[in-house]
Amino acid sequence: MDDFKEAIIKFLKKETNLENVELEIPPNPEMGDYAFPCFVLAKEWKKSPNEIAQELGKKFKPNDFVAEVKIIGPYLNFFIDKNKIAEKTIKDVLKQKDKYGSANIGKNKKIILEHTSINPNASPHVGRARNAFIGDSMVRILRFQGYKVEVHYFVNDVGKQIAMLVLGAEGKKNVSFDNLLGIYIEINKRIEENPDLEKEVLGLLNKLEKGDKATKNKFEKIVKTCVNGQIKILSELGIKYDFFDYESKYLRNKKTQETLKRLEKTGKLFIDGFNRWVMDQKGYELGMKIPVLVLTRGDGTSLYPLRDIAYNLDKIKKGENIVVLGEDQKLYQEQIAAVLKELELKPPRVVHYSFVLLQDGKMSTRKGNLVLLEDFMKEAVNKAREELRKRYNKVDEKAAKIIAYGAVKYGILRVSPEKNVIFDWQQALSFEGETAPYIQYAYARISSILKKAKKINPKADLKLLKEKEEMELVKLLSNFPDTISKSANQLKPHLIANYLYSLAQKFNEYYHIHQILKAEPKTRDARLLLISAIKQTTKNGLNLLGIDVLGRM
Repeated sequence: MDDFKEAIIKFLKKETNLENVELEIPPNPEMGDYAFPCFVLAKEWKKSPNEIAQELGKKFKPNDFVAEVKIIGPYLNFFIDKNKIAEKTIKDVLKQKDKYGSANIGKNKKIILEHTSINPNASPHVGRARNAFIGDSMVRILRFQGYKVEVHYFVNDVGKQIAMLVLGAEGKKNVSFDNLLGIYIEINKRIEENPDLEKEVLGLLNKLEKGDKATKNKFEKIVKTCVNGQIKILSELGIKYDFFDYESKYLRNKKTQETLKRLEKTGKLFIDGFNRWVMDQKGYELGMKIPVLVLTRGDGTSLYPLRDIAYNLDKIKKGENIVVLGEDQKLYQEQIAAVLKELELKPPRVVHYSFVLLQDGKMSTRKGNLVLLEDFMKEAVNKAREELRKRYNKVDEKAAKIIAYGAVKYGILRVSPEKNVIFDWQQALSFEGETAPYIQYAYARISSILKKAKKINPKADLKLLKEKEEMELVKLLSNFPDTISKSANQLKPHLIANYLYSLAQKFNEYYHIHQILKAEPKTRDARLLLISAIKQTTKNGLNLLGIDVLGRM
């Protein structure tokens, strides 16, 4: 509906001299398609909003896009030309095909998007997979909008958790990816029972930073096993990365030391009573009793924040930065942002997400109370198989995977990032309600109708789409580009997920009320074009969530 909206905004800008015109969608379609609240002009014009609405209404003349204006109290309500919107929207969808919805606003702009970046110490659990799902969807949305997006994964290959794994794996032969979680849980218990083992862990980190070859090889072997295992699981879900950036690089190339020297120039870096380098962060209102960011241990070895700052300095040189992080990283990320501001650099935009919860609370790799993503996906496929067997008495393995993976992704992505997800198998795999199978089934149903129709008349008279449900569907289709723009600007994939459910719901309602194949021939042709546009838009939207479609279900 961009052209229709633009026509209204152009008229209002000319008559009001406002730089930014904000339009609202009336709660009831009978009140119009767009509304302009005249309150915003009351102070400057020294008139009541109702008077302003009357004055502006008199100046409006119907045009190619807007048929009429009604004054409803302090609102100026615009009614778009129903015939024009149906014709323009459906033709745009069918002409632009896979590109429909893109405003191409990112042309010649580069974005560095870092996501997942889970510790390479075990198989990922479902809670952390939310990071990968959100990150991958954002990559797809931004690329769809024309941005050149580089996908980065920051591998913490020199942290304390890896040192613990190295210690836990001592004396064990042929450690595989599947062994790592057990080793990690076991070493955590051993350290809890015998705190002296902590010294051995720190000793390994010290040797590593001093370049001890044998220690370096042990770390590399464990990290390689884990990263390869994680990549295999995530790539099965269609999630790919352009660059794996290793923290150890910042030790080897002395960037951590260079970063400390650069931070010294701010006058905020000092050595505390424990012989650690710390950054004074007073004045940043970070809600901490002692507002400092600790960058090294007392023995001089670097901590994660120092390596992360060095990494951020690298990424900032390449383009605009976005990072996806758990909500437990909020304070830490504010601290990093404060450091970058001290260096007069722009901090990354952050998408913070809340957790996927089990019935008994948050998942933890350290404690072992978690559901592994790999097991979760296998369970999803098994449940999708059962559903297909119940419905059709046979199982298509490819379809089972597409339904299962779509159900899990949608079940997580449909929730706004800052809210918790409590995953419900029965709901996620249901062919009814706000689920991926429900949307995929609407797509398959349209595919089946179009297959039966055989021929579609591209020159059908779209003015014949006069039913209330048809106009509601056309308006929804025309709102798709706006939904994509909002999702890209706000970094929120759930807006697309919610939109797709509304579209599938509205299509199903329409399908049950009106005949399509058995309608009068000219009406039938127009309706076939309408549902073709719904099919294309559904496919485009699901693709942006990383979900595949099925021609039949």
